[in-house]
Amino acid sequence: MTAAKRPWTAFYQPQARSDIGTASYRTIGDLIRSVADTYANAPAFTAVMPNGMNGTLTFAQVDEMSDAFAVYLREIAGLKQGDRVALQMPNCLSFPVAAFGILKAGCVLVNVNPLYTADEMAKQFSDAEPHALVIIDMFANKIPDATRGHPIPNIIVTRVAEFLPAMPRGIVGLVQKYWDRSVEPVEVAHIRLPEALEAGRVRARAEKIEVDAYHQSVQPDDVACLQYTGGTTGVAKGAMLTHANLILNMEQTMELISGVKKGEEIALTALPMYHIFAFTVNLLGFYWLGARNILIPNPRPLSNLKRAFENYRITWMSGVNTLFNGLTNEIWFTDSPPKHLKFASAGGMALQASVARKWEAITGKPVLQGYGLTETSPVLTFEPLGKTREGTIGVPVPSTLVACLDDDGKEVPQGQSGEIAAKGPQIMAGYWNKPEETAAVMKDGWFLTGDIGVMDADGYFTIVDRKKDMVVVSGFNVYPNEVEDCLASHPGILEAAVIGVPDESSGEAVKAFVVRRDAGLSEADIRNHCKAHLTAYKVPKRVEFRDDLPKSNVGKILRKDLRAEELAQHAAE
Repeated sequence: MTAAKRPWTAFYQPQARSDIGTASYRTIGDLIRSVADTYANAPAFTAVMPNGMNGTLTFAQVDEMSDAFAVYLREIAGLKQGDRVALQMPNCLSFPVAAFGILKAGCVLVNVNPLYTADEMAKQFSDAEPHALVIIDMFANKIPDATRGHPIPNIIVTRVAEFLPAMPRGIVGLVQKYWDRSVEPVEVAHIRLPEALEAGRVRARAEKIEVDAYHQSVQPDDVACLQYTGGTTGVAKGAMLTHANLILNMEQTMELISGVKKGEEIALTALPMYHIFAFTVNLLGFYWLGARNILIPNPRPLSNLKRAFENYRITWMSGVNTLFNGLTNEIWFTDSPPKHLKFASAGGMALQASVARKWEAITGKPVLQGYGLTETSPVLTFEPLGKTREGTIGVPVPSTLVACLDDDGKEVPQGQSGEIAAKGPQIMAGYWNKPEETAAVMKDGWFLTGDIGVMDADGYFTIVDRKKDMVVVSGFNVYPNEVEDCLASHPGILEAAVIGVPDESSGEAVKAFVVRRDAGLSEADIRNHCKAHLTAYKVPKRVEFRDDLPKSNVGKILRKDLRAEELAQHAAE
């Protein structure tokens, strides 16, 4: 990659490398051990419940416990290097213990959304064929249906308050069992995580097992995680992310971040760590920094974050647009914004300009937007601190080449829109057992993202929209992100989503789904606002008011669900 092809490197901080050769660590197991040795007795992870009850594990404790779990998996459960282990839980102290133990064991981590239905779990289990499952007890009742036809031989069950001090752990357990009845008896053969750890410790002492030997035979290009994604086709696929992919992407992202100090940061993790953005940036990145990671098991309602902000000097947090938008509308947050925050980072969905401006007005600190996909580990671009440009997704991270291509795979002239494609060490090894799907997104060495974007003369990129989300109105392309950004700037609108719907006269028409902040807001008000900022064919032809919008677990508004509703209604009519 030449400097001429990467004008964006001029906007890196002086100390930032434009190219990162080999990763600082061979494997994630090596990274975990090295960091734990450096920050041994410092707090690594603190889980905070909505009422403020909390528990903390130091770097040394996480290291020792994950060692014990690695021994359990290899010596007692009988797993071998490369065997898959499914991990299905929200943010809690068990997550890093289990995840790090799986990776130290030389096994492959399969992240599973804990809110999946039994049918959704079954599809992922059928594809990944895990040899073990670590699951939170609240969802263990789904196991019989989820494993019918493809049993998982080793089931390890944990709880959201695991490793908290005895009193808060007991209180949370009683509330779950008797008050909200969120935990049912586990009806399948299983072992509890603390018991598995103790069994691993006993075996390690008896046989003098060196855990490092498990991952010494693991190579940087071996698969570390199977991270499932709908990708550009909507069909669930397991992206094979290697140790080198994840470590290098963590380093690529951190290279563009200035002002953070190793061993001194306190980071808030409200995004679920089974999501690739939080997995790489929060779990691995914050750990590598020696930061204290404040884990929020469930950020909904947003008041669940209140005690974490009150009790800890949060210096860094990550989130999605809906999280930042929601917090700026919480009175407790706006009345007392975090005083020690250095910046926040956004990913997972487009950050609306109006939300970014409002966040900075309230906190005095910017939201730095990143961009990427599950298949890219995930970060491809990031906004350099102090050099942000409103509406952009920043510049490509080091050792990464990004371009906008036309339908023939040729690079479009600067300033014109095309499909964003990327080359770099963070690109996945392929889709698990899906060579045809892999070939469909890998063309001449480029990974095709399915997103439409534009690069300016300095190398800053702007996302226009997803290829499949684009609305064609009488032959004109309308990108929902642009219309949603316009709607979000109206003070009477809390949230909005835009899709294309069938229309007899124009082929497709723009429809907006709006959650009102101002109950008196009318459809005419919305149209007039859009007409003042958008050309006529982009103005929503139809507006539907709703109390809320469908969202994913990380708070991303699900246009596909709205589109499915519309198409079903249109077919019925």
